[in-house]
Amino acid sequence: MQSNNPVWSRSEGFSQQTSRAGHAQQGYTDPSSWNISQGGQPTDPTHGYAPPAPPRPTERMTIDSVVQSTGISLAVVIVAAFATWVLTPNLNNPFVDLSPFYAAITIGSLGAFGLSMVNSFKRVCSPALVIAFAALEGVALGGISKIIDAQVGGGVVMQAVLGTFAAFAGTLAAYKFMNIRVGARGRKFVISAMFGLVGLSVLELVLGMFGISTGIYNDGAIGILFALAGLALGVFMLLMDFDNVEQGIAYGLDKRESWRAAFGITVSLVWIYTNLLRLLAFFSDN
Repeated sequence: MQSNNPVWSRSEGFSQQTSRAGHAQQGYTDPSSWNISQGGQPTDPTHGYAPPAPPRPTERMTIDSVVQSTGISLAVVIVAAFATWVLTPNLNNPFVDLSPFYAAITIGSLGAFGLSMVNSFKRVCSPALVIAFAALEGVALGGISKIIDAQVGGGVVMQAVLGTFAAFAGTLAAYKFMNIRVGARGRKFVISAMFGLVGLSVLELVLGMFGISTGIYNDGAIGILFALAGLALGVFMLLMDFDNVEQGIAYGLDKRESWRAAFGITVSLVWIYTNLLRLLAFFSDN
């Protein structure tokens, strides 16, 4: 089944495997019925030529390779976030210049967004770009988490971290033991919703420069609904990631595609964490 997830649909190996599976169903007959051409190659009587042999990667994608790549990506996010938290000044000190702190958040956010677009639509996955994305995302998350902790306190950041990993474990268990699958329509809906929320976030950022707010990041009802929608969407994104990993292993994709899986899972977990942090901050503040 062709994936509608942009992270996977641009994968050269994933596209070739799904295309090859489609050709096998539509045209090729039993290899035992093929004739031998003059060149000594078997010839498909339906098409009159020998079907190309599929490429054989030296190393294939496995659960272990996905876990290792994802672990590295998440470790980079955590280390970068922790470093940003520790190395930046105390936000409660009124005499400290906080402009470098906010500049780091802005650079990290914009850099992570740009690399996420590159990684999503790049046909050949680059581990270096995935790690660079994780580092920039960690800088942004560390800064944002420190701001919310200074405003709310009460261990809300640690609660969001634990809640994120609990959501990951619960989603994985539901996928594995309840045989949950996301169909083609569900995939299209999730991807459309994801780009819609990203578009609204960019619009909020642009309008904020002119002192205008749509309320999606405020503590009102619209902000809560927006955070809840983002949290639910992150869970569905995780389900799609698990399904794509399972398909990639079944198709025997190259080991480098493990980094594409790591990127997708990292994006989903960051999505869940940020929305969960906003919800916890809102309820803690009230």
